[in-house]
Amino acid sequence: VQLQASGGGLVQSGGSLRLSCAASRSISGINAMAWYRQAPGKQRELVAVITRGGTTTYADSVKGRFTISRDNANNMVYLQMNSLKTEDTGGYFCAANWIGSRYEYWGQGTQVTVSS
Repeated sequence: VQLQASGGGLVQSGGSLRLSCAASRSISGINAMAWYRQAPGKQRELVAVITRGGTTTYADSVKGRFTISRDNANNMVYLQMNSLKTEDTGGYFCAANWIGSRYEYWGQGTQVTVSS
């Protein structure tokens, strides 16, 4: 499956953005979809996961501010980001289908820049 992330941009601290990840085929059977991010000079980190059943998991740093959701009918996954902080700046990547030690499919990143 091919993944296309979009929705990034420049926003002031405290603002909001919604990222979208469009899949090239049905995601209803995919066990998990995730968002990762990578800040300059840092390792890629897991931001949020949503399973096929709708269970969500978040990094501690984004709990209460970010919401991941999936629209199986339209093959989309979203990341609603509220109360953005400068430390949320980075490239955001969507990923699909957990295969035990990694995600099988990755999209290209969309850049999020939060200014103070």
